Amino acid sequence: MSVTAVDIRGLEQKAHELRITIVEMIHEAGSGHVGGSLSICEILSVLYFSELNVDPRNPRDPQRDRFILSKGHAAPALYAVLAKKGYFPEQHLQTLRKIGSKLQGHPDMNKVPGVDISSGSLGMGISFGIGTALGARLNGLAYRTYVLTGCGELDEGQNWEAFMCAAKYGLDNLAVIVDYNRVQLDGTNEEIMPLAVLGEKIAAFNWNVVECDGHSIPSLLCALESARKAKRIPTAIIANTVKGKGVSFMEHRHEWHGKEIDREACQEALRELKESGT
Repeated sequence: MSVTAVDIRGLEQKAHELRITIVEMIHEAGSGHVGGSLSICEILSVLYFSELNVDPRNPRDPQRDRFILSKGHAAPALYAVLAKKGYFPEQHLQTLRKIGSKLQGHPDMNKVPGVDISSGSLGMGISFGIGTALGARLNGLAYRTYVLTGCGELDEGQNWEAFMCAAKYGLDNLAVIVDYNRVQLDGTNEEIMPLAVLGEKIAAFNWNVVECDGHSIPSLLCALESARKAKRIPTAIIANTVKGKGVSFMEHRHEWHGKEIDREACQEALRELKESGT
């Protein structure tokens, strides 16, 4: 689908709604990972409402595209988009992290419809994506696999082994999206483990690399189009984002990687989001 044929405004509104829902969910739960959930809202909006071939009425369809949230701590964002897509009622979102809820702090594929991998241990998503991409090839299926990783997650060496492996097998049905918000649990990437010229590093592993504005719907759509057009080579999309996007006192702050949103912070965050619109 061409970028001009997509409802850009509608996708922007979906991302805005996701942010409001995420803040409300984490406040209600009393815990959760807000910073990295807010940074991926446009990415999820584009994937679930424009890119992915999925059907909430048939969540285990063998022909469906696969989506892997490797940064599983951003589960609130995934749950929010799955509910808005129709995988389960939106009122279930308010049970996040509560006893008896299917919506755990990290997604469980055995409990939540629409979840293709139970994730949480960082660094495993690309390797899992290689498995599903190879599975499509071996079974003669046309589905694509999309993996969303965090930039701090790339500290894990397994990712780089996976980059080598995917290139070896020429997995052009695999796209890895890096949520490049430059902030992780205890500080910035530069403070913890600098990634330096990330795009050049991944390209050196023989990947098609596309950099984009991770908060621009048209930019994301163009990057995903590049991934679809790649032949005999996997694609990495480096999506430049802002941790805590949309809430001024959370943006770029590692303190909001995982933190309770108390009543005062929730009210202020929702006020900012609702006043900003899209």
